[in-house]
Amino acid sequence: MRAHIRDYVGKHVHFVGIGGCSMSGLAGLLLQKGYIVTGSDRDASHKTEALMQKGIPVAIGHRAENVAGADLLVYTAAIAEDNPERVEARRLGIPEMERAVLLGQLMETYPAAIGISGTHGKTSTTSMLAQVFVECGMEPTVHIGGELPALGGSTLLGNGDTFIAEACEFNASFLQLHPTLAMILNIDEDHLDFYRDIDHIEQAFLEYARLVPEEGWCLGWGDDARVRRVLGQLSCHTRTYGLEPFNELRAEQIQYDELGRAYFVATLFGHPLCEVQLAVPGEHNLLNALAVIGAAEISCLPMQRVAEILGRFTGAHRRFELTGIVDGVKLYNDYGHNPTEMKNAIHIAKLQPHKTLWAVWQPHTYSRTKTLFDGFVKTFDEADRVVITDIYGAREKDPGDISTPMLLEPMRKRGIQVVHTPTFDDAEAYLRAHWQPGDLMITLGCGNIDLLNEQMQAHGDTQKM
Repeated sequence: MRAHIRDYVGKHVHFVGIGGCSMSGLAGLLLQKGYIVTGSDRDASHKTEALMQKGIPVAIGHRAENVAGADLLVYTAAIAEDNPERVEARRLGIPEMERAVLLGQLMETYPAAIGISGTHGKTSTTSMLAQVFVECGMEPTVHIGGELPALGGSTLLGNGDTFIAEACEFNASFLQLHPTLAMILNIDEDHLDFYRDIDHIEQAFLEYARLVPEEGWCLGWGDDARVRRVLGQLSCHTRTYGLEPFNELRAEQIQYDELGRAYFVATLFGHPLCEVQLAVPGEHNLLNALAVIGAAEISCLPMQRVAEILGRFTGAHRRFELTGIVDGVKLYNDYGHNPTEMKNAIHIAKLQPHKTLWAVWQPHTYSRTKTLFDGFVKTFDEADRVVITDIYGAREKDPGDISTPMLLEPMRKRGIQVVHTPTFDDAEAYLRAHWQPGDLMITLGCGNIDLLNEQMQAHGDTQKM
């Protein structure tokens, strides 16, 4: 019989890989709900430090003795069965639970459960939606795969009936959730170490959307043919949003300012709902905001209030985030890790005032670098200079058939000025030797590339923002 988190209230739950975005948030939620929480992670980070400040003991390094006294062990999909803590848990008869199962079990206790899925934009859209629900007084419980300054972190334990969570397609983990409103932002190629191809990915999104009960809703980006096809096969209520005229919810009268920030009028079946002036740039953020308006309308929130809140949204941590100014150069960081996300971030950077635009990329996982190789080569056309570090393996071992140097020649054939700097120290040395005041640098990737920004700010002539 599968363990259920409700049976462990007041008991000891140990998280293996607690420093991850989702895991750290879940650990914090359980602590607030009255569980005894401990954890371990391979490396120390600002997340492990923050957890320890909350009173959660975190061991750095995976060792069998870390699970001593635990009643339940929670692990991420990236933690293999031969991890010493999982091995010890099985030896001691401690039940194990995968992270997505825990998230789904927490979600199923709420009457209104909103799951935000899509290959791109989940964290930004979930953050926007969370801020809207919080400021509308709905007191939601929130789980974000990133950090939102307005929440003071990645999770929020509320007293209302609504649970808002990212629904991640990695390893089809979103199939463990229990949404009453499923949002599908887009369907694109990624995680091809797990999925066979884009059709397999689409099928997983269909299975996710079919988790919604008949009286529930599925809201999807209608400009994406695959999303439309999914919506057409559902028995629940559906709604499309987008820019094309066939969508039910549309953004009209769109205007962008010089920094790429959108103004638009949201209409439902041709009738105006609200006017929105965004503080975050890019068409993708316009679409994220339109999705939030769709979810808010279905949830009967006041539209003018929603528009006001969206106008104050300034972004989530590591989503085109200005981290500092060093040597007169503005440093940004973006979590984008596949070609579509990275192109969006570079395009937004291009709109900001700058002399030379530096894109610094840390490829994430060998499998993604290999399967999306051609897309990555075509990602950097709007950057003036490109710096690439070694591949961040994360959960993967080096297969020996893909490496950063293999990207250089195809990119140079496109006229891109690109160099390989294996380590962060190499990247810092190269940038400091070549950039000039007035330049702009953006680091890209979902590994630990944000630490390069911190490193350069610690070493350089830092100005106030």
